[in-house]
Amino acid sequence: MSMRLQKAIADSGFTSRRKAEELIKSGRVFVNKDRASIGDKVTEIDKIFIDGKEIKYEKISDQIIMYHKPIGEICSKSGYGKPTVFDNLPPLRSGRWVALGRLDINTSGLLLFTNNGALANRIIHPKNQIEREYLARIRGKPSQDDIHKLIEGFDVEGDFLRFTDVVQGRQTSSHAWFAMVIMEGKNRAVRKLWNELGFEVSRLKRTRLGHIFLPSTLSPGKFKRLNDKEIKEFF
Repeated sequence: MSMRLQKAIADSGFTSRRKAEELIKSGRVFVNKDRASIGDKVTEIDKIFIDGKEIKYEKISDQIIMYHKPIGEICSKSGYGKPTVFDNLPPLRSGRWVALGRLDINTSGLLLFTNNGALANRIIHPKNQIEREYLARIRGKPSQDDIHKLIEGFDVEGDFLRFTDVVQGRQTSSHAWFAMVIMEGKNRAVRKLWNELGFEVSRLKRTRLGHIFLPSTLSPGKFKRLNDKEIKEFF
């Protein structure tokens, strides 16, 4: 079975697919004895050379894992001195983990990762309308009119944002808990919606992405592999 050359290079763990394309365009990649071109495909019997050195690659199966992100970790491989969500992920024999969306440093909860960048893009593409469910602790006491505005939606920093569902939970003298569903994957969208109405989100946790729920048994900093059935349900 053949695959695109840049994917084979990425699967080897040598570099990313984008960097592999740059290497091919610069003439530094050979397949067998021929200089490679963008669009070339290879099979397991072909030999790939980069700067004269052969790289080893193999077809690996698609994987998706869920991860319970704790507060304080950032969704970047370069932590700049801070812990990252990639620190606790299982090692891959080849390739690299790609995140299906992000959470900010002060948000905890469900993250999904895959070893197939193309699969990640297919799943989180806006046309798929993937639901994202959050649990938030709001400082203050939002009214029913506030909740109505959040569901109706409004422009925030040039983006139209809205919740498709808002359910109020327990309430204290200073805070109220809400479960919310949003379709947009915009950066800090949940916080921005509440902030626009003058409320502070003092705690935020993502509990669901699509059909995948964060299990109560999965502790912060731990991961769990999705089975084939759970992966296929994305399509």
